[in-house]
Amino acid sequence: MLSELAVEKVCFIVIKAREFDAAGGEPSDDASNPTDDRFVSALSPANETTTQRELTAFINALNDDEKTELVALLFVGRGDYTPEEWADALAAARDRGDPPTARFLMGEPLLGDLLEDGLSAFDLSCEDFEKDRL
Repeated sequence: MLSELAVEKVCFIVIKAREFDAAGGEPSDDASNPTDDRFVSALSPANETTTQRELTAFINALNDDEKTELVALLFVGRGDYTPEEWADALAAARDRGDPPTARFLMGEPLLGDLLEDGLSAFDLSCEDFEKDRL
């Protein structure tokens, strides 16, 4: 399984992807108040852009083998492959082509959940990583 990509890196991406997903809604111009819109107005487009840039930069900084494993992990988490089909998932990730890895991954709805599901399929977890961040 993950021979090149550290679980901690996947967990960082999981956390940032969830932040990006949470910031996805832009404040509206209607007459709502923070309680009605669940404080979405606190998440400015600048925050979304910052999180998006940070996540993109982190993914782009991975080497090619790490990027391949990250995409393969997404495929496992999405249910396209089982852990026993890891070699096939890696081959599919290598052959994926365009768009670039960061754009491909960030275009995936619920990326953080899917990567965590991929880790879980291999009996790995972000639990210790998340405890260390608190």
